[in-house]
Amino acid sequence: MAYDEGLAERIRGRLGADPDITEKRMFGGIAFLHRGNMAVGVSGDDLMVRVGPDATDEALARPGARIFDMTGRPMRGWIVVAASAVAEDEALGEWIGQGHAFAASLPPR
Repeated sequence: MAYDEGLAERIRGRLGADPDITEKRMFGGIAFLHRGNMAVGVSGDDLMVRVGPDATDEALARPGARIFDMTGRPMRGWIVVAASAVAEDEALGEWIGQGHAFAASLPPR
C-alpha cells in the first residue's frame, strides 16, 4: 500500500530537529519512532498516532479519529486520524505533539 508522501514530509518538518527520531516502514506505510517507540506514522492517506491507553477515549472524541484496527482486533492507545482532519498544520501539529510526547515517555527500545 502506498502512503501519502506529502503528509510524511509535513511530519518530517515537525520532527526533523529531534535526533532521537528515526523512520521505519511499517503497516504498509511509514512510521516515525522516538528511541525505537512509534510516535506517529502514515498509512495510506491517514495519520497513525500512538496516544497510549489512558488517552484513547479523549483522542477518539476528536474530529476524524478512529481506533487503529488493522487485524480485526482494535488496539487501545493507537489512533488513526483521517487526512481531512489533519489538513491544517495546527491540527497535525497537535496530533504529532501528542504522539511524540507519549513515545518519549517510554523506555528506549
